[in-house]
Amino acid sequence: MIEKSSIRDLRIWHEAIDLALGLYRVTSEFPKHELYGLTSQMRRAAVSIPSNIAEGKGHFGGDFTRFLLHARGSLLELQTQIVIARGLNYLSEEQGTELTSRTNDLRRGLNGLIQAVRKTPRTNAVSE
Repeated sequence: MIEKSSIRDLRIWHEAIDLALGLYRVTSEFPKHELYGLTSQMRRAAVSIPSNIAEGKGHFGGDFTRFLLHARGSLLELQTQIVIARGLNYLSEEQGTELTSRTNDLRRGLNGLIQAVRKTPRTNAVSE
């Protein structure tokens, strides 16, 4: 059950962590002058995704949905930044395609979890 699981039981959280780690690796190759610009923005957005999932899990119910929506917003932000990084040739075509694919998969997973949480009665919600 969603409401009784730990954050570590959520596949979507693990996928978001993996995306953030991969994003950190890729952005380490960005030009140094972008350290406080696009690199920082992309890293913050990527870290925000699993962080919001985790924080929301601690609240569950309506608050869990709100935090999942924040995670999805950060994901959409990251997708936009990937397009910009690709346009600046900071990412190869292969890297851009892989990151876009991963973010699309994560978006679908988040949308599914949002729907599942919205269907879960609040009175039965118990978080650990």
